[in-house]
Amino acid sequence: MNKLVVGNLVHRPLRSIISVFAVAIEVIMILSIAAIMLGMLNGQRTRTSGIGMDMITHPGTASNLIGMSGAAASTKVADVLRTLPHVVVAAPVNIQLTAGKSLENIYGIDFKSYNDLKPFVFLSGGPFTGPDDLIIDDFQAAKGFKVGDTMEVLHHPFHICGIVENGKGGRKFIPIETMNEIGGTPGKASVFYLKTDDLKNQDLVRKEILATPGMQEYDIQTLDEFLSTLTPNKLPAFNIGLRIVIGIAVIIGFIVIFQSMYTAVMERTREIGILKSLGASRLYIVGIVLRETGLLAFTGIATGIVITYLLRAILHKTAPTVEFAVTPNWVANAVLIAFAGALLGALYPALKAARKDPIEALSYE
Repeated sequence: MNKLVVGNLVHRPLRSIISVFAVAIEVIMILSIAAIMLGMLNGQRTRTSGIGMDMITHPGTASNLIGMSGAAASTKVADVLRTLPHVVVAAPVNIQLTAGKSLENIYGIDFKSYNDLKPFVFLSGGPFTGPDDLIIDDFQAAKGFKVGDTMEVLHHPFHICGIVENGKGGRKFIPIETMNEIGGTPGKASVFYLKTDDLKNQDLVRKEILATPGMQEYDIQTLDEFLSTLTPNKLPAFNIGLRIVIGIAVIIGFIVIFQSMYTAVMERTREIGILKSLGASRLYIVGIVLRETGLLAFTGIATGIVITYLLRAILHKTAPTVEFAVTPNWVANAVLIAFAGALLGALYPALKAARKDPIEALSYE
């Protein structure tokens, strides 16, 4: 049977190649969308952990999604937070999500307090010296930028004053005063990052903040609590988008496999009649069609996985700021989804072939 299966596929190379690439595209679509979305979340978690804060607070009306909230609080709140017991550092930050060539968060910071959370590691240049200065990380610098160059951020020209190691929140930092001036929100911040004297005192700090007049409605989270919100289960849009792409991918694979195997069955009516006249059972005929499909699916899945990892290598080389996280869990999911979709697509043609009457099949021209 195996020789017959391989022979049938080799005899129709173009159709087999199209089927293989249909399954490969299905796998690539599933893995790529999952890799990009998981990469964004994992990258944000890593960079947030590298800021150096252990608590975060913002007005209760603000969103937990970085860059999605407006600057709703006064920067003077940071002065109040610094007077609270157990608070060592309070850094006001205005984070704005911008859509240019890609989505990115621009951090408007008070350099001294933000640096006090955890010092920047400068690879070249230094801190802000003027309102139009810009600090970028080494991933941004890898695009060909150096200290002294001009970069447009938020439709405003900035002078690159320093390049730092990546992993401290954002990839681009500007003075918070300049951020507020550009956005028309003078003296405002979207979040406040706190560093406490001891993690054991975080509950006390939370109570102190809520007991402060005017801050009863503030949302206060520890770093661990905040990071727990950056997961697919906490972001409904993530799962919805993923399901839509997977659904489209499965439909593509299903239709192509169905068309390929249905046409193959119609073309091999006489061959099927000969097999049945020689004693082949319905199960044997179904087995031939499903084995052909399984071989096509296996080849397509392997091709899709290889191309996905090749794509990841290319992106890491050409676009290092794009997080592309291909995980073993999603590779396994993609394999199961693609294989199941291919077999379902071949099931009806297989059953149709098994039901053919051998006498009618032998007389078929």
